[in-house]
Parts: sequence; structure tokens; C-alpha cells
Amino acid sequence: MSGGVLQNGSIRRGFLSFRQLSALAVIVIFPASGMVSFKDVAFTLFSPVYVLFLSKVAFPVLDPSTDPRVFGQKINKFLSLYVPFTALIGLILPIGYIVEGILGGDKEGIKAAAAHFFLLCSQVFMEGLTFHAGFSIPIFAFVPVFYNSRRIFTIVDWLRAEMGKTVNAELSTSAARRVYFGRALAVASLLLWCFNLFGFLLPVFLPRAFKRYYGYKEKV
Repeated sequence: MSGGVLQNGSIRRGFLSFRQLSALAVIVIFPASGMVSFKDVAFTLFSPVYVLFLSKVAFPVLDPSTDPRVFGQKINKFLSLYVPFTALIGLILPIGYIVEGILGGDKEGIKAAAAHFFLLCSQVFMEGLTFHAGFSIPIFAFVPVFYNSRRIFTIVDWLRAEMGKTVNAELSTSAARRVYFGRALAVASLLLWCFNLFGFLLPVFLPRAFKRYYGYKEKV
């Protein structure tokens, strides 16, 4: 999740971070390379339009000085372990798998993984955009829920693609190892992002965002 700095009762948002700019580069490069379908590109283009619509109609900014971070500056122990683990499974390993596939000439074999990674980068960029542009807390929380819900379908497609690959005696040891690694990564990604949506975003993150937006005080 994006962060900000509170000074003198107001929040200083600054410019997009290096992470968001890197995500933007992926959003531009992947469709140009032919690794992303039109429907995924259309979903990404539709998301800022819908976010702007929600911000005007349903969740306008009530107080511009409000920090949109749901958990504040003090992150608890669970999140301090969960965020790096999510980055490893969701970002680091998939991009390594995709880059290795490109270098190995297996562009077709990584298309399913590339679709998921493209949407994840789109999510990272949109999270940074809603933070730095000063959208309300519900909008800031809506973006990961919106994208995570869509990405689960791309992960299922990715898992099907990996399971459809044949492992036989004709494959080299490295090629067979790559197939098994792709399958394990797709399974791990499905488990991770299903838990992220149904075990964290919906029951924990989103309710807290609405409580902060509508002014409810949490029980001590």
C-alpha cells in the first residue's frame, strides 16, 4: 500500500514513486509486445474512468487533509511480514519467470503469466494514482479489491495454461524444471490472491476504510 507523510495536520502526497513509474512502464510495454489481450488492456483503461465516476457520485473527498492510509503509520506485525511475502510471490518471482521465458524464446508460454502481471502492475499504478491525486479513503481501498477480483480469473487461466503443458522425456532437465516451477508459482499465486481478497481485503481492509470515511471510532 502507498504511504504519505503527515505534516502540520495535512498530508503531503508528492509525486508518483519509482514503483508506480516502473508499473507504468510495464503497462505500456506489455501490450506493445503482444503479450496482453485486448480485454485486459480495456479493463485497465476502464478502471480510472470508473474510479473517477465513483469519486464524484458515491465517495467524494470529505476532508482533503485526511490520511488515506487505513492502518496508519504504525503497521502491525502481521502486515510487516505479509507485505514482503506478497511482493515475493506476486511481483519478484513472476517477473523472474516472465523474463526467463522471454530470454529463452518461450513468449507464447508466458502469455498467461504476463496477463496477470500486467494487471498487477496496473493495480500498483492505480493505487499510487488514487493516493497522490487525493481521492477519498473508500476509493483508495476500492482499487485493490477491484483489481484483485479481476486478477483471480487471470490466475485461473494461467494455472490452466501451465497444467496444459506436457512434460515428457523429450524435454531437457531445465525445460521440465521450468514447467514445474511455473505450475507451483501459479498455484501459489492463486492461493495468495484468493486469501488476499477473501481473507484480508473484504473482511478487514474495506470495513476499516469505510469506518474511517464515515467517522466511526474503533473499539479499544
